[in-house]
Amino acid sequence: MAEALLQAIISGLAVGGAYALVALGFSITFTTTKTLNFSHGEFVSAGAFVGMSALFLILGIPVTATSFGGALPSATSQLLALAGVLAAMGVLGWLLYIVGVRPFAGRPGMAWVMSTLGFGVVLQSIGLAIWGPKPVVVPSPVGDAVIRYLGVGVRPQELLTLGVAIAVMIVFERVMNHTMVGKAMRAVAANGNVASLMGINTQAMMIGAFVVSSALAGLSGFLLAPIAQASLFMGLAVGLKGFSGAMIGGLGNPRGCVIGGFVLGVFESLVNLWQAQWREVAVFALVILVLAFRPTGLFGRKLVEKV
Repeated sequence: MAEALLQAIISGLAVGGAYALVALGFSITFTTTKTLNFSHGEFVSAGAFVGMSALFLILGIPVTATSFGGALPSATSQLLALAGVLAAMGVLGWLLYIVGVRPFAGRPGMAWVMSTLGFGVVLQSIGLAIWGPKPVVVPSPVGDAVIRYLGVGVRPQELLTLGVAIAVMIVFERVMNHTMVGKAMRAVAANGNVASLMGINTQAMMIGAFVVSSALAGLSGFLLAPIAQASLFMGLAVGLKGFSGAMIGGLGNPRGCVIGGFVLGVFESLVNLWQAQWREVAVFALVILVLAFRPTGLFGRKLVEKV
């Protein structure tokens, strides 16, 4: 029983790492622009397929293929594909802000909600037209041999996902607290009008927030593809769980969002160990329970309105 419990915790941390990256992306756009990308899940799927297509191009396989045919990309190929994913998803994030958010942000109503949802539908439809609905098995950059220790088996890709999520969290913390860019982003998040008067380019900060957020979604998809296969529908669940993790941790607290993603991943894995059919019920019951007692999340700050 102890081995099964440890196995569930390790697997939950690995999946939670992907949720944490998505949750951090939600937090970045919310704290900077007070808007959210409701097509974030589709960006996760897009990241997986952009990475897969980059590997196809490097290996000389048609982009529309649905199998690697036994070909194994080298570490260099994987790094080049990852760079392509981050760049392509960053451009998509910029395009989303220009087309789907900026024209509606600050206006009465929530038109930007529908525009971001519509952007995701368009993105998914384009993907279906190019690759079709069939999932694709993507080779892992660190191999598929299971590592066993103390009776617990873990795939190298799961450890890689966990390590990358922790590394991203540490780097983001340092950037936000020890660089001028981070201080500028925090100033825009606190009060965009005052930040603009102080000479900060608020538009550049907002664009940067969507670029970074989309790149994180792409990174999550790239890391999850060798674990769960690349599918144009994989991002829906990941995006929803990532958003749930952000709500648990506190949408306005980046560190809390990351912790919320890890907590949700471990909790989901433990429930799956107990009764798999109750997993989704338990996960969202936890979200509702947390928000019932802490509307701003476990690490969120209470909002105070001055009149």
